[in-house]
Amino acid sequence: MARVDFYVLAQVDERARHLLACKLAEKAWRLENTVYIHAKNRSDAERLDEMLWTFRDGSFVPHGLAGRDDGTEVSPIMIGYGEQGTGTQDLLINLCDEIPSTFEGFPRVAELVTSDESCREKSRKRYAVYRDQGHELNTHKL
Repeated sequence: MARVDFYVLAQVDERARHLLACKLAEKAWRLENTVYIHAKNRSDAERLDEMLWTFRDGSFVPHGLAGRDDGTEVSPIMIGYGEQGTGTQDLLINLCDEIPSTFEGFPRVAELVTSDESCREKSRKRYAVYRDQGHELNTHKL
């Protein structure tokens, strides 16, 4: 069973959610973990790719986009969307409204939730699914 952490943000905007994903990915990488960030779509994946280079002054977070054949597919942090292969990373950061079908291969899952009511309602449904499957659940209000 996975450990699933729900991070509930006070902000309503998607940028805050993406920024937190970058911070969590950087922290996990510094702890020598591998990460898969599951974006909603290609546009969000590309935005996260750009943010990982710029979200903090002096940051260097080695990463790549899944499905690109550019040599970055062995990076400790991968960003993808849809049904792209995720490999065997230590942490899944989920930015989708649904639970990715490949989540069971991850020992840890981070669910990032804004204070937007629609986002919160969808996260409650994901919480119930994780709970019903017997995963360890934790909630962190930020």
